[in-house]
Amino acid sequence: MNNVMPIITIRDLRKRYGDRFVLNGIDLDVYPGQIIGYIGPNGAGKSTTVKIMLGLVGDFTGEVRIMGQSPDGEDVEYKRKIGYVPEIAEIYDTLTAREYLTFIGELYGLSTDDAESKAQGLMNRFGMGRVFDHRIASFSKGMRQKVLIISSLLHNPDILFLDEPLSGLDANSVMVVKEVLALLAASGKTIFYSSHMMDVVEKISNRIILLDDGRVVADGSFAELQEKSQEGSLEQIFNQLTGFNEHKQIAEQFVAIVRGEAHD
Repeated sequence: MNNVMPIITIRDLRKRYGDRFVLNGIDLDVYPGQIIGYIGPNGAGKSTTVKIMLGLVGDFTGEVRIMGQSPDGEDVEYKRKIGYVPEIAEIYDTLTAREYLTFIGELYGLSTDDAESKAQGLMNRFGMGRVFDHRIASFSKGMRQKVLIISSLLHNPDILFLDEPLSGLDANSVMVVKEVLALLAASGKTIFYSSHMMDVVEKISNRIILLDDGRVVADGSFAELQEKSQEGSLEQIFNQLTGFNEHKQIAEQFVAIVRGEAHD
């Protein structure tokens, strides 16, 4: 990455809720064209990091720069160049997909015609052209997820933040989205991908950052993490580095209770 300026810079990022530090000194440089697999146990600080970068959470210490801008500054122009798919999204159910996506496109500065035209094209590619004028309230979880993914891409962002983006998608759509992400990264886009689906993170990421207890405990390609930890799959690396190796025992106890063979 010599001579390439980072698109995201984080230095000694700390965030506290009450007396607990959710983030405890994060340092990161993220470069154009990287697909970052941002993983960690629940409560490790993944969503908090992303929300700080998006300007949705404040009152932190340390330095955060996105395209040279601070998320708590007054200049929000850089946010037009960001796309975001949250894990749990509020979506306007009473609108049709056409109305919702056109509205989102306009918020990002597209003309009504451009937003509507791009939205229709993307809906068609996702096999959803026939429901373009249906209310989102009638959509399945997977269909709603496709609408969210489209809404995050309409304005051709430079940085894409994705939190469990494949949730509810069918196998064909998963393959399409994975290929889309690879093509976007190859064109210089930066993708920050957070998921508990370790097999997907392992396959699509060219850099994996593992967070545990508010700190970065691993950072590198899958091959590099494999070499350092002497483990096979990303799931095994994850369990080793986060100290969680009791899953088999817990599962056996769980099933024993289900079968009426044991009680707490």
